[in-house]
Amino acid sequence: MLKAFERLGFDSAAMIAAAGLTSPKLAEGEGPLSPEQCERFFGEACRQRLVPNLPLRLAREVPLGSYPLLDYLVLSSATVADGIRRLCRYFSLVSEAIAFDVEEHSDAIRLVYSRGSDFAVQYSIALTVLHLRRETNQRLVPEYVTFQHSPDDPDEYAQVIGCPVRLAGWTGLALSPATWQLPMRRGDPVLCQVLEQQASSLLERQGGDDGFVRQVRRVLAGRLTSGEAEIGAVARELTITPRTLQRRLSAEGWSYRAVVEDTRRRAAAHYLSNRSLSIAEVSYLVGFSDVAAFHRAFRRWHGRTPTEFRASL
Repeated sequence: MLKAFERLGFDSAAMIAAAGLTSPKLAEGEGPLSPEQCERFFGEACRQRLVPNLPLRLAREVPLGSYPLLDYLVLSSATVADGIRRLCRYFSLVSEAIAFDVEEHSDAIRLVYSRGSDFAVQYSIALTVLHLRRETNQRLVPEYVTFQHSPDDPDEYAQVIGCPVRLAGWTGLALSPATWQLPMRRGDPVLCQVLEQQASSLLERQGGDDGFVRQVRRVLAGRLTSGEAEIGAVARELTITPRTLQRRLSAEGWSYRAVVEDTRRRAAAHYLSNRSLSIAEVSYLVGFSDVAAFHRAFRRWHGRTPTEFRASL
């Protein structure tokens, strides 16, 4: 977030100082900001007022793949309709601060937001449209977007999104039936099926209290494919420090390295049960860039090669 603000010209040092923090403290991962620190941090950003439509500007800075499991699940869908339905179904895997539903009518399809701050919703709509436009070879253009509270600069928002911005009693976006059925350029039914199985499994476990190791595994499962399994990244997603993460795992008899390896081991066995996936594809899905390294790890885990393991299923 600091890098995004800096790219937009904000004085991040002043924002850090306003929150009562220091750069070294942030670099050391001393933990999430308190609500009061967050208020002061974003309050300083608002005081600087360098950029109107900050949610829109931030959305343009976030690349596809920043939310690996959900992003890849959507982009591997066959059509925009399939992708948005999955986005709606599994969005809580990345955030419970926003909620939206799909309303399908004969003349238009509406994505209606029922929960979320103005900032979060403006950011979410912009991010969804910009990424889906890219994945449809620039063919996706909403009929309109609508907000209950106006963006800072509705004209700029409309220009970037490529459609009119309206003020109404609901917040969301509308698509034509033709746009709803646009094909996704990287649709992959095999990959989509595998990722949806993983997302469904995570969603089923999400509401339960399965211990801290389960929480870490859930976060790791969404990060393995992208290779972003460093302890700092996982700790940030759990809003704790790396030191606290290690301490809580230790209390349950685990090290972080052991949890990462166990999560890879379980995921590899799960993916190998799907015979439509090649060994190389399974290797990629569990976070190995080198198939030979995956073979060595798998033999260490199970005492046999991935091919031999699959043959025994």
